[in-house]
Amino acid sequence: MAVTPSSSQFRETFWVFGPAALLIIFTFWFAYQFVEPAPPKSIRITTGGENGGYHTFGKRYAEVLKKSGVELVVETSAGSVENIKRLSDPQSGYSVGLLQGGISNAKSAPDLVSLGRVFLEPLWVFYKSNETVDRLAQLSGKRIAVGPNGSGTRELATALLEANQISAGSATLLPITGKSAVHALKAGDADAIFLVLSPQAPLIKELLKSQDMKLMNFTQAEAYTRLFPYLSKVKLPQGVIDLVTTIPSRDVNLLAASAGLIARKDMHPALAGLLAQAALETHGGGGLFHQANEFPNPVDPEFPISGDAARIYKSGPPFLQRYLPFWLASFIERMVIMALPIATVLLPLIKIVPWLYRWRVRKRMFHWYAQLKSLERDIANDAQKAEAEFHKAEIERIDEAVSQIPIPLGFTDQFYELRSAIALVRQRIIGRLLPGSEQIAAAE
Repeated sequence: MAVTPSSSQFRETFWVFGPAALLIIFTFWFAYQFVEPAPPKSIRITTGGENGGYHTFGKRYAEVLKKSGVELVVETSAGSVENIKRLSDPQSGYSVGLLQGGISNAKSAPDLVSLGRVFLEPLWVFYKSNETVDRLAQLSGKRIAVGPNGSGTRELATALLEANQISAGSATLLPITGKSAVHALKAGDADAIFLVLSPQAPLIKELLKSQDMKLMNFTQAEAYTRLFPYLSKVKLPQGVIDLVTTIPSRDVNLLAASAGLIARKDMHPALAGLLAQAALETHGGGGLFHQANEFPNPVDPEFPISGDAARIYKSGPPFLQRYLPFWLASFIERMVIMALPIATVLLPLIKIVPWLYRWRVRKRMFHWYAQLKSLERDIANDAQKAEAEFHKAEIERIDEAVSQIPIPLGFTDQFYELRSAIALVRQRIIGRLLPGSEQIAAAE
């Protein structure tokens, strides 16, 4: 009788391999819970005024990310105060922004992380007076341009003035900055102005070269760095602006806030790493107030550092991203995360499932071997052949049942060994039923 696949054999295969397949599917689902989706192809950054340094750096980041196929949409803002509001709002659509030190921290904005401090923002205090001003306390009762409401300059200026017991009640705080503040100072409508600008800014060079304007030398700079951890003491060296005319004419101590690249915690980790690489490329060089490779700085006094950014600063780009395009490397990294738990389950299954399948097939044949052995014992105990016809019916029943066993082709040799054993027992039973078999048995 030919052995062909049947519905029984299909059920046998299903009961063995089905649970294994379900286990693999469950493992795949479980691993997927720990895999980030593909990084978005576009994110938004909130910077500052269109002509300011924040916006300029944002455009540089966009150029770096563009090489990896990611669009960084650079948006202007009123400054750091608006930036922190945008980033704190999960519905705003902003993932990252530049933030002046001292504006916020992890306590007031727990959903944000730092991708590092990226550059220093020196605070310039210019004044117009015959006397030397080297302490902010000397500005009590003066007209001071501290910047418009919502600007990072105003936040920093008011914090420093309040530390010197100067407020709107003891001085006139003018909500102007930039060219408007400079014009007010020149016109005599302001006694001092606070500016947070790059030393390369044309406005700063203009003021430093002016004979009528004086730059405040912070003699208490060290004290401010202790009271305000986000501030640093920096020195503007003599002649660094103009060596020929020696501008400035002496070393000047300044205060500088370190600007941070701040992101939402839910931003895709691959993009956090990519932005950290952009910060390295943009800010890795030296400047007037810092040495090469001093920035980006993975130490932030106000926000926790993103683990993905910290790994970039410590070890550089991930291995795959050094040799493959960003999107391909990101895809492979995600697949590896999924493959590890699947492989952990699949490798043992490769050994266990075939063994289990063989065991189930052999167990079914062993059952009928046991039936056959029991029948032989009954025959041996039936010396008077009283149950010979029953034994004949029993062997036919066993033979019929065995012929219905779903046997894979790989087990046909064992299957036919069982059929041969059945045939041998049948032959013995038929022999006992033949006339004269008693004499033959006695002679034997």
